[in-house]
Amino acid sequence: MGKKVVGRIPKVYSECDQTEKAYQKQQAIFVARKRAIGSQRDKPMRFVKNIGLGLKTPTAAIEGNFVDKKCPFTGNVSIRGSILKGIVISTKMKRTIVVRRDYLHYVKKYRRFEKRHGNVAAHCTPAFPVKEGDIVTIGQCRPLSKTVRFNVVAHEPQRVIHGKKSFRVF
Repeated sequence: MGKKVVGRIPKVYSECDQTEKAYQKQQAIFVARKRAIGSQRDKPMRFVKNIGLGLKTPTAAIEGNFVDKKCPFTGNVSIRGSILKGIVISTKMKRTIVVRRDYLHYVKKYRRFEKRHGNVAAHCTPAFPVKEGDIVTIGQCRPLSKTVRFNVVAHEPQRVIHGKKSFRVF
């Protein structure tokens, strides 16, 4: 497990965003705890962890009110394996994005490279305000659904507007 990030985490419980039919709460936090009168040690009321790998925990994950069990910063998912970079081409699914990865493939017969691409589905936590055209860094994790095996761990906003299918290598 990563080190816990303490500092900007609230000590008092604030209601999480309730957007689903079921009551949303973080798995690691007990909401109805009793306050001891002489107790000095107050545990924070939001579970946040540092995922390591030199990646910072976003401020929105520390101070936010969302509940996402598949978030690498506030949920029960660890990042292991490969770390990839790509451009977001679709944000139509709920908390899932499609990332396009462009690469060059060498054809030995003609001694030339050909352009190829692959699409990867990745879970995107509400801590990142991702839009189409943004560059994201995704890390491999356990299978989250039938097609999703990656999680967004860093986000760079779009600077220059390019076409949806333009070839870009990072």
